[in-house]
Amino acid sequence: MALTSSKVAPAPTGTSPAPRRARRPIRWSRGATYTALVVGLLLTLMPFIWMLLGSFKTQGELLQRPITWWPENPTLENYEKWLSQLNYGQFFTNSIVVAVAVVLGNIVFCSMVGYALAKMRFPGKKVLFALVMLTLMVPGVVTLVPMFVLVSNMGLVNTYPALVLPFLAGPLGVFLMRQFILGIPDALIEAARIDGAGEFRIFFKIVLPQCGPPLATLSILTFLGSWNNFLWPLVVAQTENMYTLPVALSLYSVGSNGTYYGLLMAGSVLVVTPILILFLFLQRYFVQGIAMTGIK
Repeated sequence: MALTSSKVAPAPTGTSPAPRRARRPIRWSRGATYTALVVGLLLTLMPFIWMLLGSFKTQGELLQRPITWWPENPTLENYEKWLSQLNYGQFFTNSIVVAVAVVLGNIVFCSMVGYALAKMRFPGKKVLFALVMLTLMVPGVVTLVPMFVLVSNMGLVNTYPALVLPFLAGPLGVFLMRQFILGIPDALIEAARIDGAGEFRIFFKIVLPQCGPPLATLSILTFLGSWNNFLWPLVVAQTENMYTLPVALSLYSVGSNGTYYGLLMAGSVLVVTPILILFLFLQRYFVQGIAMTGIK
């Protein structure tokens, strides 16, 4: 009698281990992409690194050949000139006052115009929006002379209002706010109108609190433009106590005997630093505002 042998499978004692995933080899295309991004980042940062290191060099070291990246004899002389000998505190205060006033004006007025163009019905609405878009194509130099004549006739030359009033509302800010406010549900606004709320109350209580990301984006763009504005303050500010940082940087870094490169680079670091700090605090809202505005 032949006995047939059979293999008995062992009883499962627990859950079977999950199959291991095979490691995917790193693609050469991804490596090339990362390499290109790193090279692009280094090329972008190189001028800023050169500016920062150059601000600690003397005039002679900056002019010597071959050039040196790291300062041979680091010095704070350039910063000491800006902070002690020159009226840096006044220049910084002027730039802050003008930039903050322009930002607040754009937040209020661009939001109001954007709300009107997005949610209100009135004759000529499309024509008005078309005019706003057309002004985006007009270079600022074209309006420089008429704007100066207007400010001069009003007696505002060499004052803070002359530096602020022409920039309280911009077409880019109006377009940015309109595009975002279009995405706010009409039913929400109509319900507020049925309850008896006026347009100003609807704007300040319902619309504006929902516009955090585009307002942050508008604030950064407006602050950047106002902080770096050079030509208009150069024309309007006619005394030292009204100079902004870009004007002072240009006037005091270039003399009759040549350009003081160390002073120029130190001043550039002092001008760029507040913008970098502002962007680091608001970068999340900036990216979110640009993305949401593009979707809407």
